[in-house]
Amino acid sequence: MTKLKELKARFMEDPEFREEYARIDGEYALIEALVRARTSAKLTQAELASRLGTTQSAVARLEGGRVSPSFATLRRYAEATGTRLTVDLVPAGG
Repeated sequence: MTKLKELKARFMEDPEFREEYARIDGEYALIEALVRARTSAKLTQAELASRLGTTQSAVARLEGGRVSPSFATLRRYAEATGTRLTVDLVPAGG
């Protein structure tokens, strides 16, 4: 199975992909953080869904970037994976 890190490195070789990735980097960073938190907690999407009181498909949509989660949803996700949600605003380009 290809690891997410390896897949990202392969895609980043494509200049068009790199440009689009830079444009939506924050969204990808959030998706990567969600998946990393769940896998570090050794949870499947179904197990996490059970903890959140939702469905596996809802977790898949969240981790796939197909929905814009609320702050409350992200906080619940963090709690369910044994992590802590933090938010940081940094200067553009830095």
